[in-house]
Amino acid sequence: MKRWFPFPIQSAFLFCMWLLLNQTLAPAHVLFALFAAWGLPWWFRGLQPIRAQQVRKPMVMLALFVKVLWDICVSAWDVSVVIWGPRWRRQHSGFMTIPMDMTSHHGLAVLACIINSTPGTVWAELSNDRRYLMIHVLDLRDEAAWRKVIKERYEQPLMEIFGS
Repeated sequence: MKRWFPFPIQSAFLFCMWLLLNQTLAPAHVLFALFAAWGLPWWFRGLQPIRAQQVRKPMVMLALFVKVLWDICVSAWDVSVVIWGPRWRRQHSGFMTIPMDMTSHHGLAVLACIINSTPGTVWAELSNDRRYLMIHVLDLRDEAAWRKVIKERYEQPLMEIFGS
């Protein structure tokens, strides 16, 4: 049953919404609503997201949240210094590659959110085998320091929270 009728609640919703929006119970509309209520969820069933993992270690998650908020504030200040500061400060941007140990889809998604939320950094690319992450940094003077931040401050707690 689940194979041919994958999402019964969404189907019922689609059926009712079609009839309510058209404000009619004409046989053609009822037939189309039945077809749409069955066909659309069945057709899009492959787009379902990966099931969420159970989050472990809520205290590690809270500590990571505080670290990220702090890093966002500090980075916002640093970016303003680069933009409003001397011209030579603006010449150190660049891309860097970081080897990744984390394989969790959810952990990588959170890492992408953290990196893109932090001013001055952008997630550029993740290799097909998920072993290398490329980021762009506005003030890239010390690649080793950035690598250490990503690996120890973000990746390691995320691996504790989501598993490898």
